Amino acid sequence: MTAANLEQHPLLPWLALQHTHGIGPVRAIQLRRKLGVKWYQSEQLERCTFNAEQRLQLQTAHLDVLEALLTWQQGAANRHILHWDHPDYPEQLKATVGAPLLLFVEGELGELPQAQIAVVGSRHPSYVGKENTRDLIPMLVDAGAIITSGLAIGVDGLSHRATLDAGGTTLAVLGSGLERCYPKRHQRLAAELIDGGGALLSECYPWLGPLAHHFPRRNRIISGLSVGVLVVEAAERSGSLITARYAIEQGREVFAIPGAWQNPLASGCNKLIQQGAKLVMDANDILEELAAFSVAAVKIMQPMSEELLPYPELLDNVGLEVTALDLIASRCQQPVQEVLTRLVELELAGWVETVPGGYVRARRG
Repeated sequence: MTAANLEQHPLLPWLALQHTHGIGPVRAIQLRRKLGVKWYQSEQLERCTFNAEQRLQLQTAHLDVLEALLTWQQGAANRHILHWDHPDYPEQLKATVGAPLLLFVEGELGELPQAQIAVVGSRHPSYVGKENTRDLIPMLVDAGAIITSGLAIGVDGLSHRATLDAGGTTLAVLGSGLERCYPKRHQRLAAELIDGGGALLSECYPWLGPLAHHFPRRNRIISGLSVGVLVVEAAERSGSLITARYAIEQGREVFAIPGAWQNPLASGCNKLIQQGAKLVMDANDILEELAAFSVAAVKIMQPMSEELLPYPELLDNVGLEVTALDLIASRCQQPVQEVLTRLVELELAGWVETVPGGYVRARRG
């Protein structure tokens, strides 16, 4: 492809958004909706309150990134790059707040708009958790559901495997780029998943490895693609409950399998059930709630607009001035990694913004 053709490529405006400081996915889509498909033209940008640096970044042609992405796409069959306006971008995900601007897919696109049930849970499930996963999945597959999960060890991997064994189709959303399959032990499973008519998805550039802050973002894609989320086993503080929280905010059904109160891996599921998640004894408890795979918005917690500030002790330490991550963690007296995970959630919900040097409080309308 010539340089002139590259400069007209439809991905370039979306790459500019990706690389502009202070613009997350929520603000980016607001910009697209306000200005239309030609938002990146200079006369359109004049209508917005961007600083000089942001205006320059928005009009920068990231040709090196574009060339690398096109090389990846052409490196094998069934590789796709879907921007938010692409006709194959899944509508179920597109309707959610904070949907990724770019989605990288390897495998069949035809399954993306189909009814999906997300299955998530502990990376170290108990014997009962493993059995529940293997027993429930075949019935969901027989009902016509696509099973979506995160390819992690534990319940995620078991869900993909049980789906393939039942002759079903499964999708995996990765917390790394598609060239850097994580965990490595699931590379063969990923290949079988694609061969079985499924697909791998990620919002990370294909060459990026797994990083801690990728996984909360990955979780909101898993729930966003699905009509409901089943939590098989989860401790009270786990990534599975982050997925459930996203599902709540996105108006999805949430299901949980109960367990003994003495079992720490059951505490998260039991808590979800206390808060209104559908208690699951067998697959019919899921299927009757998703009759014809219609989405009935079960609200387990109050929506964000009606509740107290999320992570108030953290937000109190992020002001309108730039605050470094280390300083926020020091003020909160919390581990840096935990603070980073929460900041990612807050950014996706529109409470904070990433800027050079750290974070600032978002000006919520």
